[in-house]
Order: sequence, then structure tokens, then C-alpha cells
Amino acid sequence: MKGIRISAFLLVLSFLLVAAGCIDNPSSNQASSEGEAESETEAPEVAEGEEIVNIGYTGPLSGPAAYYGERTLNGLKIAVNEINDNGGFEVDGQTYKLNLVSLDDKYLPNETAANAKRLLQENDTPIIFTPHSGGVKAMQVFNEQQDKFLIGAYTSEPAVTEAGNSLTIRIPPSYDGYIEPFTSYEMDKFGKKIAALPTASQYGKDWTETLLPYWKEQGGEVVYNSSIDFSKDTDFFTLVTNALKKDPDVLFIGGPSEPTAKVADQARQLGFEGGFIVMDQAKLDEMKTVTGEYETFNGAVGVTPLIHSDYPGTDEFIEKYKNEYGETPGSEAGYHYVAMYAFMEAMKAAGTVEDPEAIRAHVQEGLDAVPKEKEVYTIKEVTEKGGFVTGLRIAAVEDGEVVNMDVEE
Repeated sequence: MKGIRISAFLLVLSFLLVAAGCIDNPSSNQASSEGEAESETEAPEVAEGEEIVNIGYTGPLSGPAAYYGERTLNGLKIAVNEINDNGGFEVDGQTYKLNLVSLDDKYLPNETAANAKRLLQENDTPIIFTPHSGGVKAMQVFNEQQDKFLIGAYTSEPAVTEAGNSLTIRIPPSYDGYIEPFTSYEMDKFGKKIAALPTASQYGKDWTETLLPYWKEQGGEVVYNSSIDFSKDTDFFTLVTNALKKDPDVLFIGGPSEPTAKVADQARQLGFEGGFIVMDQAKLDEMKTVTGEYETFNGAVGVTPLIHSDYPGTDEFIEKYKNEYGETPGSEAGYHYVAMYAFMEAMKAAGTVEDPEAIRAHVQEGLDAVPKEKEVYTIKEVTEKGGFVTGLRIAAVEDGEVVNMDVEE
């Protein structure tokens, strides 16, 4: 049963066991000595009669993508803490609080699948979030089977909703909406020769297979097509040099923000003066933290940073995030924050915290019930296939500043 009644006796017993050193409750996100990911959880305080719902998360909390994974998780943490601090939420007369259980998958789909099975077995989670398409696809193999669960999919990969999986919710906009405006901007500004150096992940491959054919359809030329394994490659000199030998007008780059910024910076150091198409996983404002200024990225086009957005709840969320983590949040934190509120409201509308199919059936009602002040992004609807619909917003870096651009949808 997903709701776990906590009695005063159990609370006292747990305290005594911890004091005696009999309970191991590690806070580390690193893999254990036996190769199994350690879970991080901070169970909420509950009053007599209240119950707990476990929410799962599996994402990269170590390795090159750890910064990205931590920021996605932080958005969930803020939402969960707010909900619990406000007394939890009521479903069919029962008050519940949320317990967020996170596992490190190191950005590896096979680890995602293993973590999901562990979350189901040990924590009975009706919803499991993951912030990468490979992990989503790994869980889609079994999430509609006997132990069903809803996937909170933070990926703009359209294939995850085209797969026909009835228990997947894609949280950010699909990236195929970015292809046309990104291409038009770069061709108009810089020219028609493109070199591709995105992340070697499945997500990078999917992006490449969508962007490059469209680029050629618009009369462009692909002069170089390779990728970078950010889990192995830390010096990009040779990779970037090989791409620039083909004299491109535009570089297609992307992956986690930090290494993506380093690729762009390496290109500038080698004399590249063209533009950048930045796939949506990387964020322009996060890339700036690597170089200290935007000038390196002049001519880049990407998604609009959260700090340059103006949804009803954006400013308040940014302030909360800065107070909690000492930095400004990216869109991945903002989207996870809103998604958690939407799923909580969907549970209320469905009258259950246990049935993922019923929760999925009431996601639209959940979106409609999200308070305006919690709308870090305004998510208009969920499609029949499970994609959240948010207005498409893109930005470019011009003269060292981020400039928002209008997009016809």
C-alpha cells in the first residue's frame, strides 16, 4: 500500500534505532561499494492520521551531467517541501504528505530501469521522474505492466509520446518545434554550412536526426557530422579542430550546459566566428556561468532561459530557488516544480494516490487546478498522447545580451 500510516511508536522506535547505529540512512548520491545506487530521502514530519506518498526520481546525480540532474531534482524538492509545509493535501478525506526518493542513474538508461524497479519494490512509487530520453525509453518497456507507474518524463524528445505509452507524461515542449526557427535564424545570420558536434547520448542522436535533414531541405549543407561523449571526453580541442577544418558557418552543439559551453569556448579560441544552434538541454544562462559573459555565445540561438521569462509564478520561484541554493534556476527546475504540483492536483481530482492510470486520466484537471502563483511555466493542456503544451519561446545572444524572439506556433 502506498499510504503508510506513521504511529508515534514507530517514530520513537526509528529514533532509537538510528541512535543505536542500526539504521543506515545515507545522504550520498554516489553508488555504493556494491555498485547499487544509494537513495536520498528526507521523510516529512507527519501528524497522527496522516499518510505518506512516495514519489520517485532517477537521474544523473554524479558524473558530467550531475549539475543538470541536481537542478531537475531541486525543482521537485522545492515543490514537495512547499506542499508538506502547507499541511500536505487531502484525497477522499485522507491527508497525505509527499516523500521524494531519489536515485543516481549516472545518465545511463540501464541504471534508470534498475532504479525504477527498485523504487517500485522498496517504495511503491506511483510516479517516477527522470530527466533524459534514454531513461524514459528504458522505463517504458515495463511501466504499463503488472507494477504500473506514471513516468514524469523531462525530455523534449517527441518519440517518448509517439510511442503510444499511456502512462508517460512529457513535461517540456517537444524539440521539433525548435527546428524551423533555429534553422531560419542561423541561415539568415551566418550561412548554410553546418557542422554537428552534439552530445553522443540518445537524445543528441535524435536531435541530430531531426535537425540535419531539415537543414538540408532548406538548401543547407552538412559539412561535418560527429558527436561528443561528455562522460569520456573532457578536452575538446581535437574534436572541435576537426569540425572547423570543414569551414562551417554554424556549429550545432548541445548536451549538459557546462560542457556545451566549453565546446563553444574552444571553438572561439580556435577562431570560429559563426553561429551556434544550441539544443534545448543546454541553457544559455547556465553556459554563461562557465565563461563569465555572453559574448562567447554571440550568434547562438537556444531556448529562452527561465530568468528571462515572465510567467505568473516565475519571479517568486526564482527568488525561492536563489534563497535555497544560492544560484538562479534553469528551466528544468521550473518545469519539475510545476509538474509536481500538477500531479498532486491530479491525485486529488482522481481520488487516489495509488492508481497511476486514474491519476493520468485526471492530469488535465490537475493542470487546470495549479494555482497561478505556482505557474513558473503556464502549461495549457496535456495532449491525448501525454505531452504538456507550453508556448514555444526561444532566444538568441546578440551583442553579449540575451534577446527573446517571437515564434509563430
